[in-house]
Amino acid sequence: MDMNTIEAVVPTTDPAQWRDGDAWLAGGTVLFSYGSTVLKRLLDLGQADWPAISVTDAGIELAATCTVAELYALPVSTETANREWPGLALIRPCCDSFVASFKIWNMSTVGGNICTGLPAGPMTSLCAGLDGVATIFSPDGTSRTVPVADVVTGDMQTVLAPGELLRSIQLPATALSARVAFRRLSLSNLGRSGVLLIGRLDPDGSMVITVTASTKRPVQLRFPAGQVPDAGTLADAVGDSIPWPLYHDDIHGLPAWRRDMTFKLAEEIRAELLGESMSVSGDFWPPHATSPQPSTQPATQAKTPSAQKEARNGN
Repeated sequence: MDMNTIEAVVPTTDPAQWRDGDAWLAGGTVLFSYGSTVLKRLLDLGQADWPAISVTDAGIELAATCTVAELYALPVSTETANREWPGLALIRPCCDSFVASFKIWNMSTVGGNICTGLPAGPMTSLCAGLDGVATIFSPDGTSRTVPVADVVTGDMQTVLAPGELLRSIQLPATALSARVAFRRLSLSNLGRSGVLLIGRLDPDGSMVITVTASTKRPVQLRFPAGQVPDAGTLADAVGDSIPWPLYHDDIHGLPAWRRDMTFKLAEEIRAELLGESMSVSGDFWPPHATSPQPSTQPATQAKTPSAQKEARNGN
């Protein structure tokens, strides 16, 4: 969509240049699709030259400008080849949850998806589920860190003040080392997520279940080692932690359905992490042949990046 109020595009990564009527521009996939009648300038991060992904023993740092395509390639990259990080298995299902074309994957950014504040933002789901911490730059020259689970505060609402810039997200090695589980449901085969839950069983024996998409903001349920819940305890925790008004309500799912599915998927995740008898609902997990998304295909059917691109382009 054209935005005919824009007077200038300014290449910068300096929040001090911010003024009223500005917007940060990364991939622009949401900014240009929604449009604006009030913006005057775009502060373009396209030449930021930030390393998209940095991998160390401490974990993974994702630049806010890291694209979905770059993130999707990470689990099979040389940088993570020798890492015992089961949490990497969450990356591709979360990328697939965009249910977007390769054109979007190559433009849309991790930071942009989080800053948009959509309840169904899959990068918020991923980074919150792995206890990601966001580094935020402010126009006064200071910086602060905020858990990604706390960045989104409501439907298209965040903790970001005017002019603040999300610089990066740190995913800690402790969370990446956890056993993980993923569940996602939507009302249509390739629809926006109506419910998306991520579970972790950390090396110390504690359990974390992160609820997104069904709620207006992320909700985390934490159970210390030695207090891992049974089915009844978990159901009580979900009920106590998510009041009715917190469930999201739009064309992608009514609150009653989102609530029921949150209880169902939370129990499936608990059972999977503890190795109990369970069922699997939703998309993308574990690998199966019935979904059109690349990450669901068995390893023997894995495609090269170029083949995946051609498949998404309909060739």
